[in-house]
Amino acid sequence: MRKIYINGNIYTFNLQKPHVQSVVIENGRFVDMGETDEIILQWNRPSTVVIDLEGFTVTPGLIDSHLHLSMIADQSMNLNLTGVTSKQEMLDRIKERAAQLQPNQWLIGGGWDEHLFTNGSIPTLTELDHVAPANPLLISRICQHAAIVNSKALEYSHYQPNILLPEGGSVVLDETTNQPTGLFLDTAINLIKQHIPDHPYESWKNAMRNTIMYAMERGLTSVHSNDPLYLGGLEQTWKIYDELLNKEQLGLRTNLLINHEFFDELRELGMYTGYGNDTLQIGAVKIFADGAFGKRTALLSEPYSDKPNHFGEAMYSQEQLYEIIKKARNLDMPVAVHTIGDQALKNILDLLDRFPPVSYRDRLIHTQVVNDYLIKRLINRSRTVDIQPRFVASDFPWVEKRLGKKRIQYSYNWRTLIEAGVQCAGGSDSPIEPIDPILGIHAAVTRKKPGEIHQGYQPNQKLSMVQAFQLFTEFAAYPTNEEDQKGTIARGKLADMTVFSADPFQMKDADELLPMKIVMTIIGGEIKYRRNV
Repeated sequence: MRKIYINGNIYTFNLQKPHVQSVVIENGRFVDMGETDEIILQWNRPSTVVIDLEGFTVTPGLIDSHLHLSMIADQSMNLNLTGVTSKQEMLDRIKERAAQLQPNQWLIGGGWDEHLFTNGSIPTLTELDHVAPANPLLISRICQHAAIVNSKALEYSHYQPNILLPEGGSVVLDETTNQPTGLFLDTAINLIKQHIPDHPYESWKNAMRNTIMYAMERGLTSVHSNDPLYLGGLEQTWKIYDELLNKEQLGLRTNLLINHEFFDELRELGMYTGYGNDTLQIGAVKIFADGAFGKRTALLSEPYSDKPNHFGEAMYSQEQLYEIIKKARNLDMPVAVHTIGDQALKNILDLLDRFPPVSYRDRLIHTQVVNDYLIKRLINRSRTVDIQPRFVASDFPWVEKRLGKKRIQYSYNWRTLIEAGVQCAGGSDSPIEPIDPILGIHAAVTRKKPGEIHQGYQPNQKLSMVQAFQLFTEFAAYPTNEEDQKGTIARGKLADMTVFSADPFQMKDADELLPMKIVMTIIGGEIKYRRNV
């Protein structure tokens, strides 16, 4: 069926035709574009469906290059502490939730960020025992690299003082008693998590359906999501997505990053990078090289400025990382590696240099501390960098204490990366940050939180509005080798578009982005979300 979208203010990001009024779509792809009169004259027939865009602004469909849909879905089924501003509020919310549960039922939650607390520190083991005495609990920090637990959780998990900790993880002990404070970091969290019963399949499926719909309401047409660790393995992950996207045809195009722990399943199921279709596809092999700045587990080449002699933590040794990457290469698959600290990034680049590239690009995720030497090594057609502009809004100003005045100058330096020629793509890392791509675009342009009144953190790193939108459209197609399929509005490409209530490229102040609404989300020419006016 032929469809024509007319009377739009359409920015194509296609240099041959950068601005048009109408597009023609057949079989889910663009076949022509131009002024409304000429398009109607040439393409309109009795069987053609004509949709009036009523002058609204249109861009290529928005893409999030790095998030975790399963974690968002999980959050919707558990206690969500995102935005909590004090320890007491957090404890009150936990107590309220515990009262709703049966004794011995696990209390799971997440989203807390102590940097938002106006008073009080992180809840202690004793305080957690007081508000949830009958329930084992695990509450993850917003970064997912730290979690707090109570005594009941330690009991249910058979925790012992001499327990063998997994590499890359730690249990924070009280300096006086040498007993657990309740704070677990990185891989040590799995000592508790492995004892938590999983959600039933239908609960996961329903929560994932709602999450996918919500993503499209935010204007997203494609996402790159990392899920097998949450969704019970590769096979179940694929089954849920296949049922929702291919059978129910919800719409959201999804590229799945597969954790390296599932190499065996990849082989058994005969899956590989590129396996699937235009809607659902297997992506790169996901690896964690380090942690995060919040609890000082991101791996740095020099000590943390606010904790001398502490460099962070490597999740794996270089020998272990080499073997993981080797296994990926044996499957002819690229890797997507979490590298927040500069030493973690250098370690991975050193290893990647030892392997020939594969047909799909390797991905470096986050890359928040990048000096000139590392930038030169990232300028490579076989490598892309997944950045999260919203991290600037969430991490500043406290991260300046972690990194110091000198090192902060080459951190979160998105503009420097782009202008140097590094292939960058924009994402949210949701639920660590809100899934709304407009908030990511706002942070890229303003370098501050909504509502803050200043020139922005590192204002020399501000992106133009066009650059910010490119991060979430044109540039975000590169990590999955889909630059010939999506990212711009051009003949032969997938007909994905996002429709806005205002024109971002005519705004005098980037804060005007904040009240802007998503009018329509169009995927393959089909309206998958339409705002009720």
